[in-house]
Amino acid sequence: MAADYAFFKGGIVPIDKAKVGIRTHALQYGTACFEGIRGYWNKEEEQLYILHLEAHYRRFLRSCKILKIDLPYSLEELCKVTVELADRNGYREDAYIRPLAYKSSETISPRLHNLEGDLAIYMIPLGDYIDTSKGVRTMVSSWRRVADNAIPARGKITGSYINSAFAKTEAAENGFDEAIVLTEDGHVCEGSAENIFLVRYGKIITPPLSEDILEGVTRDTIIQIAKDEIGIETVERKVDRTELYVADELFFCGTGAQVSPIIEVDRRAVGDGKPGPITSKISRLYFDIVRGKVPKYHKWLTPVYSEKHVKV
Repeated sequence: MAADYAFFKGGIVPIDKAKVGIRTHALQYGTACFEGIRGYWNKEEEQLYILHLEAHYRRFLRSCKILKIDLPYSLEELCKVTVELADRNGYREDAYIRPLAYKSSETISPRLHNLEGDLAIYMIPLGDYIDTSKGVRTMVSSWRRVADNAIPARGKITGSYINSAFAKTEAAENGFDEAIVLTEDGHVCEGSAENIFLVRYGKIITPPLSEDILEGVTRDTIIQIAKDEIGIETVERKVDRTELYVADELFFCGTGAQVSPIIEVDRRAVGDGKPGPITSKISRLYFDIVRGKVPKYHKWLTPVYSEKHVKV
């Protein structure tokens, strides 16, 4: 079996050669940002489709700007090297791609200026991050989402994910699958690592970008699918905690979560305790689109293999 590969220090190398030292600034202080990008395997076409490659890298470069990380790569170059890496790895299954921009200087001092930056990209096989078939049991976390004026959630900054880790572990240790976090003023924000949507009276509702949420690529995708395919506009507004209890449907979305129906919040059933009809319809459309089965949306996909490819 061939080795897995990563992009590291300007080239594609075997994964075991992609190492950083323990004095690396990003390891000490969380001065790094990342992206989560999905590749979906289409068995019939023997093709791996990368979803929203450019959109993810545009957000990645915005996160780099927040952290003052200057990478010597254009959007086009980032996309090209990612396709090359995916082709070299040769996966014939769903995959997850993780670009990481980080402060690579080996020095002590919590700062952003006068530090070197570098880029690494690796990928792993990955199925469902959350079981999307049976529904997710959630609790509202006691941990509040960190505010934009503390650590901006719109950037995928590595250090900020300790906030998500506290919420996720609290939920898991209390017997739930996932957490829902609130903003500092007590409004619904998102999951530990997912955007959230409600369905009430036939309307789709989601917190706005000003509520300390990630500017989700999958979030934008869901909003467009709902509008174009089922004729429902999404309302972006503040959401109270108790609206979660009385919603007809709830679901998470994200690169990892994909479309994950929520069936319980704080031991209260959502709707009839099963994935709702609007959530289920969006989910079916989403999974058909990302696997290249809907020609209308092929523009969202980047094929990896130029011809039938077998990993050896």
